[in-house]
Amino acid sequence: MPAIKDRAAKDGAGRSRAASRPFVLWREVLTAYAAPALMAGTAGVVTGQRDLAVAACTSIAGTSAVVAFLVGTWLRHGGRPRRWTTAIPRLALTVLLVVMTAGAAALLAWAAAHWLPAHTTLPVSPWLDRLRIDLPVSAALATTIVTLRWRSTTGASRA
Repeated sequence: MPAIKDRAAKDGAGRSRAASRPFVLWREVLTAYAAPALMAGTAGVVTGQRDLAVAACTSIAGTSAVVAFLVGTWLRHGGRPRRWTTAIPRLALTVLLVVMTAGAAALLAWAAAHWLPAHTTLPVSPWLDRLRIDLPVSAALATTIVTLRWRSTTGASRA
């Protein structure tokens, strides 16, 4: 029986099926929205945190989907990846992109939390403070997953 299980998990070239699946951007974006929405939404319902349940489908999942789309589009670069993105080690690429996207998301969240109440009729509220955590964490997770998924399909070295 183990031989059948091993054969089912590998394709003809000896690669795992997950690694041989093509990188399809719409699927990555859909997954980037659905996974955190389900997980954080469930956690919010189970723990009785209504604000977490609402944030799960808005700021958390929305940020993940937008970041997955932007990072995935940038990595694909019109179907031909940039040479340096396949030349550097997978971990280094992932860390670099995570730092950039999480930093940008943190700046955006900070600006929204301060600028919106000062320049609009929107009052200061707990959900604005929540953005300071939701946006960078969602951006970091989405970037990590999309980058590793994309890199697994490029045929670049596994380092």
